[in-house]
Amino acid sequence: MSGDTIAAQIEIGKYSQEQQESFDYQSLEKILNKYKGKEGVIIPILQEIQEVYGYLPKEILVRTSKKTRIPISQLYGVATFYAQFHLKKRGRHLIRICDGTACHVSGSPKIVQAIENALEIEAGGSSPDYKYTLEIVYCVGSCGLAPVAVVGDQVYAQTKPESFVRTLKKLE
Repeated sequence: MSGDTIAAQIEIGKYSQEQQESFDYQSLEKILNKYKGKEGVIIPILQEIQEVYGYLPKEILVRTSKKTRIPISQLYGVATFYAQFHLKKRGRHLIRICDGTACHVSGSPKIVQAIENALEIEAGGSSPDYKYTLEIVYCVGSCGLAPVAVVGDQVYAQTKPESFVRTLKKLE
């Protein structure tokens, strides 16, 4: 077993404990055929894979490695280096709570706690039904509106824990 293979197995072992899913491999084949024989295409391949699947599933990365002969450790290295890539399945609604200084002192920790309790979700994770993903960010550039939350592209200003949780529960 090569050192690269061993390193890849160790890294993949650290992957999130995903639910077993079945994937449409035809979409992957189209992406890989588009870049076949081209150099320097790891980032666009990963971007397109994430666009199709919503994240970078372990099985898809393994198959990509085999088909392209790009070492899995290299794919994983790029995927973990850039913040745009996600190795865990994410919810339909991405909730970002600002915890910059202004938001923190205005109550963002209470908002996070209310969401975690009401939606069975931990910061940095997704709800069991993958309806929500909760992320903590450290500035959204709206300090005068603190505390601020962003859901998708919608900004919520001067957020109160209870009313914000009610708003989230209304999302489909």
